Amino acid sequence: MLRQMEVPPGEYAGRRQRFQDLLRARGLDGALLVQAADVIYFTGTYQDGHLYIPAAGKSLFMVRRDYALARADAAVEEVVPIKSFRQLPDLIAAAGHPRPSRLGLEFDVLPVATYHYYQKVFPGVTFADCTPLVKEIRAVKTPYEIELMRDAGRRMDAVYGVLPEILREGRTEVEMAGLLEAEARRAGHQGLLRMRGLNASPFWGHLMTGETALVTSFFDGAVGGPGVGPAFRFGASFKPLQRHEPVLVDYPGIFHGYIVDMTRIFVLGRLPERLARAHQIALEIQETLSREVRPGWTAAAVYERARALAAEAGLAAHFMGHDNPVRFVGHGVGLELNELPVLASGQETTLLPGMVFALEPKFAFPGAGVVGIENTFLVTDGGLERLTNYPDELQALP
Repeated sequence: MLRQMEVPPGEYAGRRQRFQDLLRARGLDGALLVQAADVIYFTGTYQDGHLYIPAAGKSLFMVRRDYALARADAAVEEVVPIKSFRQLPDLIAAAGHPRPSRLGLEFDVLPVATYHYYQKVFPGVTFADCTPLVKEIRAVKTPYEIELMRDAGRRMDAVYGVLPEILREGRTEVEMAGLLEAEARRAGHQGLLRMRGLNASPFWGHLMTGETALVTSFFDGAVGGPGVGPAFRFGASFKPLQRHEPVLVDYPGIFHGYIVDMTRIFVLGRLPERLARAHQIALEIQETLSREVRPGWTAAAVYERARALAAEAGLAAHFMGHDNPVRFVGHGVGLELNELPVLASGQETTLLPGMVFALEPKFAFPGAGVVGIENTFLVTDGGLERLTNYPDELQALP
């Protein structure tokens, strides 16, 4: 059974207080949040409803369903039932809050129809985008969040330990993926992978063999996959595993809501020399960056350093994809897969202690497949701490 760690006193109240400080600094009277990950971050749970965080005072969670569960689970001062959006202003007023003049909304995820409805129920109110404030505060993890992510890393290390028994010649990708996913679920994996953005959430992992990893998909990543059909071109397919081809296993571990991300390469037999060398270069890039990167680096600097190392090895044409490469080498993780910092070209986010990101140098070879590594790292005062520790080396199986 997956046991929830004891929540430190004031954990969620402290998060809301830091957010309130940002609201006041931006001249906002409050924020109305509906995105699942944001609501979880500030309350510890999610139910269908609206979380109102005023710039000062107690927060209010207005829940449509399930109110009873929300009241039992939510670490928030006031939880009340709501049946209609029309009740929002009255419920906020009944909780003792003045009518907001400038109200923050999550512009990046809010449906236009919902925005227009808010305009009707809050006449005369000016709406502003509070998403940057939410992303800023969520980027730096609390000690409690870090412990949850350390635990997720340990659990996912153990899950990957079953792969040598799962990978068999002739088995299809989807069969092997299903066996791995069953092991993850037994360990307490929540299954749902949250990713911010319209139509952004993929299935929660990749297990692909040989050339299938080169198939691009809707997903903005170095690998995609053909999936099981045109309705969902992503990840594992019905292709059977063959000997001497790379098996790419890229699965986020999601426990207690928090994500760690890791990739490993397996092979039945022996990889072609150029792929084996590229995999070793990926390990060396990871080693160099994990040794050099410190607080104060920009996200772009991490990417540019990785790209330079790939070029020095003569592998620039294969770095992070081939025909359609991505221009990043890592991404923040937390409650969602695509948090700050994004280790990408042009991203000037400064790395701070408490940030957590997945570093994933990979190389793609047309006609052969993809190799590389991915691990999750915590930024500390002294450098980087690894949170995922399954052996990095190419796993050659009989």
